[in-house]
Formats: sequence, structure tokens, C-alpha cells
Amino acid sequence: MIRARLIGAVIVALAVLATACGSSRTAPPLVLPTNSAPSSIYDAQGRLITTLQLENRTSVTLDQIPTTVQNAVIAVEDERFWTHHGVDPQAIARAADANVESGESSEGGSTITQQYVKTALLSNEQSLSRKLEEASLAISIEQNYSKQLILELYLNTVYFGNGAYGIDAASHAYFGVAPKDLSVAQAAMLAGVINAPSRFDPRKNPDAAVKRRNLVLRRMHDQGYITYEQRSAATDTAVELAPPAPPPETVPYPAAHFVDAVKEWLLKDSEALGKTQAERFNNLVGGGLRITTTIDLDTQALAEQSVKAILKDQGVDPKTPDAALVSVDPTTGYVRAMVGGYDYFGTHDYRQTNLALVGDRQVGSAFKPIVLATALTNGVPVAKSYPAPSSDVHTGPWGTWRVRGGGIGSGNLDTCTVASSNTCYANIILDPQVTPERSVEMAQKLGIRNTKLAPNPSVVLGSNLATVQDMASVYATFANNGVYVPPVYVTKIERSDGTVLYEEKHTQEKVLEPEVANTISTILPGVIASGTGTAANIARTAAGKTGTTNRNVDAWFCGYTRQLATAVWVGFRPRLGSDGRRVSVAMNPPNTRIVVNGGTYPAQIWATFMKQAMANLPDMALFDPASVPPPTTTAPASDAATLSPKKAPSMATMPDLGGMRTDQALAAVTAAGLRPSRVDVASGAAAGLVSSQSPPSGVKMPSGSTVYVESTPGSYVPPNAIPDLRGFGAGQAASELSAQGFTVTSESGVPPPGSVSRDGTPIVAGQVWKTTPTAGQTAPDGRITITWMPQSAAPTTPGAPGG
Repeated sequence: MIRARLIGAVIVALAVLATACGSSRTAPPLVLPTNSAPSSIYDAQGRLITTLQLENRTSVTLDQIPTTVQNAVIAVEDERFWTHHGVDPQAIARAADANVESGESSEGGSTITQQYVKTALLSNEQSLSRKLEEASLAISIEQNYSKQLILELYLNTVYFGNGAYGIDAASHAYFGVAPKDLSVAQAAMLAGVINAPSRFDPRKNPDAAVKRRNLVLRRMHDQGYITYEQRSAATDTAVELAPPAPPPETVPYPAAHFVDAVKEWLLKDSEALGKTQAERFNNLVGGGLRITTTIDLDTQALAEQSVKAILKDQGVDPKTPDAALVSVDPTTGYVRAMVGGYDYFGTHDYRQTNLALVGDRQVGSAFKPIVLATALTNGVPVAKSYPAPSSDVHTGPWGTWRVRGGGIGSGNLDTCTVASSNTCYANIILDPQVTPERSVEMAQKLGIRNTKLAPNPSVVLGSNLATVQDMASVYATFANNGVYVPPVYVTKIERSDGTVLYEEKHTQEKVLEPEVANTISTILPGVIASGTGTAANIARTAAGKTGTTNRNVDAWFCGYTRQLATAVWVGFRPRLGSDGRRVSVAMNPPNTRIVVNGGTYPAQIWATFMKQAMANLPDMALFDPASVPPPTTTAPASDAATLSPKKAPSMATMPDLGGMRTDQALAAVTAAGLRPSRVDVASGAAAGLVSSQSPPSGVKMPSGSTVYVESTPGSYVPPNAIPDLRGFGAGQAASELSAQGFTVTSESGVPPPGSVSRDGTPIVAGQVWKTTPTAGQTAPDGRITITWMPQSAAPTTPGAPGG
């Protein structure tokens, strides 16, 4: 608290001192970026991918920006803009108090002038000296330029998200009108976007954008810019956005999601094109640059074709999941292929969201090799045996943790990884030599560096989030003998005259001992050979791991050869809450989807891609046996059974479950030699009916593999009326009803005198004389009781029927 107030006090003191002394420092030239020449992006082989031009910024004069827009921005960004001298001491003190109260930097105190200085003249460095320089320049600018010019420069420079720089581009991008035609509600929404363009994007996060708009309207009213009636009317106004504008580039180009990643890196994460955002942007779209990237268009095409080959109905059948893929050269970190979703230039609402880099996913059992690396690093021998029951319960500071799946009795690090036993790995991560904390630290070292990981035991089952690129980096580190190399997008940037502005410098970090990486590379091939990833077999030396999350929403296959590491995700988009964070999973359309798991679509995409991408490369061992001693996996005599040589699994064929009742489908799967897992998904169909299956019918897999039967919850209740079964034998009647889906109970009972079958003949022993409910009615719960005549009640007179 003291430090925060001290910083605020220093800045305030500087402002007061500069104002009192009448600083005569000459303000720096204020020149807006101009478009001089398009820049070009090339692949690793020197082939042109696309060109970038300045088409999303048009500067306008202040008199072309209505006062409603000016007032909306001032109200929410800098309410004392017209009266302060570049720095607002009250805003700084308020922000310091708010940040101390929240324990983080949740509120800023920068004026509009300071924001302009930061964007146009300085970098994003966070330090006291930079903050003081920002304040000093803001004061100097205010002494040399009018408030009107400063506001004009700011509104033409500030970023509004969706590639829109400046108010003119933003008003056209979001509402399809010029600034002069913006309504009060529209002006307030655009003003609200400035603070956090991604979080308050009305296209991606409409709830958050509306809340932010209403906050701006409240402040406009409180500061006297609009009446209460105007505020109420604008608050009640529904958001109507213009159709998304087509991308600046008029012709679709390859690797579009990767190009977006390159642009974002150059604008936000690198100073290759300049120290300020304005300078970087101006150079990127107007500097006439030649930007050479790491992507290989041939490899990229194979990746895209592999996804289409497996997910044939993308864009046609809304139940079909999406996919993302990242393929990395382990030794250089060069990203050779990146699929961020299907049809970047299409019409679906998330087409330009890069699923390889955003919308972080739970990784399921693809996280287990990270825990394996943690165990090996901390001295756990491969042969150490752990319990692996079908289910288990653990208690601790985190509460009660119930784990199911992978009941193999017991296993060591090898067998538990190949079988992907959840209960075994739960015991591994709770081993004092391993622990969740060490596992999370290992994950960050190996490559999960873009998301925060919670050190909970469930992290071993993939409860935390990671990007597809992160997972590719993790497995690339395994492939690179334990050496982590950061992902690389760009290798060189040159001006049109050949001047080199940037050249990639290789960096790497040893995070695993070679012996540990070696051991991992002896275990993970077993996943493909006889474990959960047999569909990833590419007929050459390779290693990998499947991953499937709860409700089968996210499915993975991550694997590598010596030359290439590739992560594949298949699943469904997350639904984002009003704050822009993932809160649940939305089906596409709601509640109707194809069940996915790591051993099917992701493994198939991975294999299809890797077979072709590796076609002209030699089949290499995953490590050099001469440089790294092979680990010993010989177990004590008591563990001999768990280390017996693996036998080729017998194969089973997935039956066609279309149209079946759930009970019939589960029985059919079991009869086929597979293990069914029912997944309930609500829909408008009757209860207890199969709606989908994974994998599809006809797919061959090892006997005992888990497959998924998606059905409506509950038990099937036949809607048809109960047939007249009088005179049927009890066994025949029960069979007829069961075939129709009824649950049948049979009992004997003496019929009343004169009871006859449906053809009028007297009832005899063993024949049904009554059903409950009676014939012609329906059974609300699907249950029917049949009553048949016992032998003891049959007539004993000569010639009586049924004797």
C-alpha cells in the first residue's frame, strides 16, 4: 500500500512541479502513421503468402467527430480532460487506492494525453521511470498543443479492437456508419471498448460490452453530458451490429490463422518493428517490409487436408466438431503448420478466432506425460508399482477427489501410461516425490507458458487449460532430448532496400535431463503400439499420448517423431461469460453433437498428417542410444506380471447403434468385445434413445477399448398402447413386450371364472389372462405386469383343455 501511494505521490509531485515551473520543453513531433507501401509475408521457402496494407485506419478531423462521441470517451477515460494539465492527480490517487484495495493493477489513472503519449511515443514498459517520462511528455504536449488537437490525435490513434484503429474505422467496423451518424448508445459502446478491446468486444462478448456501455452512459449522465431520458433510452437500446467487414486482403490466402499470429506477435510481443504500438503498426502495414516466416505452405496444406479428410462434414453438419493443429520443428522451434479452425474466410461467427492459440482447452490425459516427467525427474523408478483400481477416493486440503477409469489393478509408470489409467496416475501425482506443485512447475518448464495452472491433484487428468501451441511445445521438448525451444514464427524482416530490421536468434533451455527424456521416449511409443492411441500408428518410430476431457468436449492427440512434434485438438468452442472467460461448453447446436475422444478423430488426424509430412524424411530413433544410456525397466520379481512383453491386442469392430434404445446399444457394444460408456445429452427426443456414437460403426480397435454411446437421459418408455396378450404363453408375452421396450414383470394368479383368450377360447395353464395396465392403455413408466394361470388352477375334469 505504501509503495502504491508513493508512486502516485511522486507522479503527482512531478505534475505539480512541471506546472508551477512552466516547463518549456518542446513537445515531440506529432505525426500520424502514414501508409507508404504494403508489406509482404513469405513462407520458409520464400513463397508469398499475402500482403498487408493500411485499410483499417482513416484519420478524421475533430469537427467530423460529434460531441456525443467526444463526451462519451472523456466521461469514461478522463473526466477532467478539459481542466487538467496532462496529468490528473485525483485520478492517480483514486487508481492507487483501488489497486491497493483489489491487490492488483485493476484500475489506471492515465489521462487521455498520457494514453496518447504511451501509444504514439513510448513503449508498453511498466516501470516508474517510464511512468514519469509519460507524465512529463503529457505535460509538455499540453503546454504546446490545444486540447482539441490532443483529443483529435487520440481518437484517431486509439485501438478499438477487430483491427480498427481510430474512431472512423471503429464506427464503420461495428455499426457500418460514419462517426457523425453514431447514436448515443453506439457512441457509449465504442467508448467502452477502448479500455479492453478484447474483453468488451460486442461481437465476441456481447454481455460484457453492454454492461460496459451502460457504465459509460451512467458516467455521461452523472457528468451532465446527457439527460436522464437520453440515458434510459440508450440503456434500453438493443445492440445491432453491422455485418462483419471482409478482411482487408480481398483474396483468401493460405495459413490465414498463422498470419494473424504473426501480426499479433509483431504488434504486441516484439519490438522488431519499433518500440511503440503506433510505430510497429505503421511499419507492418505501410513499411514495405519483406517478412519471412517459419511456416511451410506444403506442410500447412497437408495439415488442412488431414483435418478435412477426417472431419468431412465441417461446415455442413453442425454436430461436427472443429479442430486445431500445430506442428513444430523440435530443434528450432519453427512452427511449420498451424490450423486454427476451419474456413477462415467463411461466414461462421468464429472463423477468424485462432483455436490453436486462444480459447484455452482442458487437455485431459495428454497431461499425464508431464506428470511422468515430474516423477522421473524426482527419482521415481519406472518399475515402482501404484494401485490402479476401477475407482478411487482421495481426501486432502483440496477436499474429496473421486477418480474413475483405468482399472488395471496396479501398474508401474510404463503400464499406467500406456493404459492411461486415471486411478494409477492419481496415485502417482499424490506421491510425495511427485506432487501437483512439482507437476505444474514441470508443465511450465516444458512449454505451457501462456496459461496459469492451478496446482490441484486433478491437474494430472487435464483439468487445467493449455493452448494447442503449448502442447506442441511440450511434446517437442520430449522430442528434443529435454531441451525447450520457444515457438518461432518469424526468421527475418527486411526493408525494401535490403536493410535487415530483425533476424531470429536461436534460444533454448534445458529442462529435462537426457536420461529422463530418453525414458519418456521409450514409454510413449507404447501408447501407439498397444494403448489408447493405436489409431495414430504411422508405420514408423513415433511417440504420443491421447487426451479426453469430461463430457468428451475436448479431445487430443499429441505426439512426435525425431523431426516433428504435432498437437491436435478436436472439440467444441467454449461459451464465454460476460467477463470474457470460459464458463461452460456450448454445443453446436445446443445439446446435439458428436462425441469425441483422443483415440479417434485427433489420433486419426495426427496420423493422416504425419504420414504425409514425414514421407520424405528418414525413420529415425527417438533418441541417440549412443549418447544417452538406455534406462533400466527391469522390475523386481513381484512386478514381473506388469512388465511382461506386450502382446498384439485382438481387434473388435464398432457396431452400428443407429436407432437403438440405450439398453440395446450397451448390450450390442459389450457383445462386440468393447467397453461402452454412456454419455447423456438432453434433447427433444424420447428418453433412452441413442443419438450418436463414437467411433462410427465399422471402426476397428483393440478389444476392451472404451467407446461412447451418446443418448438421451433416462430409460426408454414406449409410447404405443399395450397389446392384447390374453392367451399368449407367459414367455412369449414377455418376449413380445421386451422387444417393444417395456420392462416386464411376470406373476401367476388364478383367473376369474369365464376368462378367455383374445380369440374366445378358455384360458389354460401357462397362458396370460391379464396385463397391468390393461390392453389398449399406455404404461406411463414403461413397466407392465403380466399375470398367467398356474397349473394348480387348471381344470382337472376329463377333456378339459390345457391338461
